[in-house]
Amino acid sequence: MVGPVELLQAATIARRYYIDGMSKLDIADQCGLSRYKVARILEKALATGLVRIELSVPAELDAALSEELAAAFALRQAVVVNTPEDGEQALRRSLGQAAAQLLAEIVTEGEILGMAMGRTLSAMTAQLTRLAPCTVVQLTGVLSSMTIAESSVELVRRVSAVSGGNAYPIYAPLIVSDASVAETLRREPGVAEALRRHTQVTTAVIAIGSLNPPNSTVYDALPNPERQALRKLGAQAECCAILMNNNGQILPTELAQRVIAITGDQLRNVPHVIAVAGGRAKSKAMAATLRSGLVHTLVTDAANARLLLAPSSPGPT
Repeated sequence: MVGPVELLQAATIARRYYIDGMSKLDIADQCGLSRYKVARILEKALATGLVRIELSVPAELDAALSEELAAAFALRQAVVVNTPEDGEQALRRSLGQAAAQLLAEIVTEGEILGMAMGRTLSAMTAQLTRLAPCTVVQLTGVLSSMTIAESSVELVRRVSAVSGGNAYPIYAPLIVSDASVAETLRREPGVAEALRRHTQVTTAVIAIGSLNPPNSTVYDALPNPERQALRKLGAQAECCAILMNNNGQILPTELAQRVIAITGDQLRNVPHVIAVAGGRAKSKAMAATLRSGLVHTLVTDAANARLLLAPSSPGPT
């Protein structure tokens, strides 16, 4: 049976270590004990229940699924969100909120933040309330099918307004009629200024689109014959108009010569790429994108995470 003196000593040491943040060495010096003795007392305090450690993760985050998903796809981290509400808008809002909180946490002053486009990323920027001062660069040109609020230019404007940093938008279409038009646009001073910074991006935020089944703004912008041709080539997913097959290999297509956007090689060289995507319709495209090795962090919903991890799913190979 533990006596009151020993119990009080253990409580004092535990308080100083776990609450006050003192080191074991400093506690040992103050209490006239060896560092080894302090370590043994702390271990016993945990074993006997004198100290109980509880992890209180917000209900909207699934810590276990996040850890499992990150391990399965060799990600730096995954943020899996529980989304009890039905509907795409609710899903986008939940993912957008989680992504906004993640950006506020990890982006540091002086970074160059690259922003792609998409409805979920639009939801993210609408909920972004704080961000370290950083330069914000547009990663893709503009799609006419997107609303003004969802356009890549507007997303860059919103994020730069929150951070207070410089903004480099791309006032040019994402997809043009032929390669010569694209090359001319790339030489325009404003466009060239943004494109030049694609090699300097330190953190990029991207969306994932699906070509099979179709759930992509890029897919929607293409004429039907071109859609079918890309699907015959095995195009499964796209991010920033970069097309990938089911194995995550980037496809060298004619479309790549006609887009104003960050290239696959440039995106691969970005130190931290965050993908924000969810929904069952995109599970195959998400798995393909994760296999590509382009993505370091994924923000997604719990239902989709389970689908990616299921044995019969399109998960890791």
